[in-house]
Amino acid sequence: MKRKAILILLVFLTACTSAPEAAPQITPRATEMPTRSVPTPGHSLETAKQPTVTPEATATFTPTLTPEIPSNTSDPNAWMQLPILPEPGENIRAIYEKGLTLGNDPNSFSIFGDCQARPDEFFGAYETDATLVANLPPELRETVENFNGSFNRESSTAQDGTTPGALLWDQWHRGQYGCAYGETPVACELRTHRPSFVIIQIGSHFESRNTEYLRRIINQLLEEGIVPILATKADNRELDHRVNRDMALLASEFNLPLWNFWASLNDLPNRGLYTRKDRPLQGDIYLTDEAQAIQRATGLQALNIVWRAATGNRVGSDG
Repeated sequence: MKRKAILILLVFLTACTSAPEAAPQITPRATEMPTRSVPTPGHSLETAKQPTVTPEATATFTPTLTPEIPSNTSDPNAWMQLPILPEPGENIRAIYEKGLTLGNDPNSFSIFGDCQARPDEFFGAYETDATLVANLPPELRETVENFNGSFNRESSTAQDGTTPGALLWDQWHRGQYGCAYGETPVACELRTHRPSFVIIQIGSHFESRNTEYLRRIINQLLEEGIVPILATKADNRELDHRVNRDMALLASEFNLPLWNFWASLNDLPNRGLYTRKDRPLQGDIYLTDEAQAIQRATGLQALNIVWRAATGNRVGSDG
């Protein structure tokens, strides 16, 4: 059966589609931790040519405190009003410092996501485009320098069609990326890269146990002293926004920073999404060039904010 499952998996990887939902056999290392409140419970394929975009250095947003969303709120769309960039709580520094004692690398971060999180679609340009970096504000150039080596890195946790369940499936990495047999993509990434921060932007390929799997992943990261940065997604493939709503609720539950990428696209036609002509059944899940530029810019700003909050490194300081 395992050999057959691997063959099916290889077929899925030819397009940005999700892993089989029933596949994960989850044995997470983390134990469930107490929570403050209990909430209700991508795409590296060809990029279409889009109009010229505004320079990314000008796409800046003012960080504001991410308010908590009460788990019993009567408004299921309250998350839509959350700011794009968060101001992390005091707990972030404690998580980060715990990780340093466990051997995490202060100059490394990882991304848990689908094909829209892979280097060519997201952060890779910060290591391949010198002009782009040179045009960044000094504060963000410092952040890029600190995390050099993480932006343009392929990993087991950012692949075409990844779902939260796939991150906990020990066959999803196919034995690549230095992963061992029986090791989940999450465990492999934490062992091989030793990140101090993890951006979790996933959900275009949602599944019925999406939030349960995410909660297990978050618990594992916290147990290992890694600061999670949760992110909303651009699309609404599930038709009721439940993936973004639950991501915001998880951020509130664990008191973690939320990068509300969805809100950054309000002014773009069709929210910066389009449907590929050769994949009409997938719907509007692909980002235009302009939306990708906003994703890259706001993602770096979110990482910068959380990194400085965790380290106490103010702009221009030595940390």
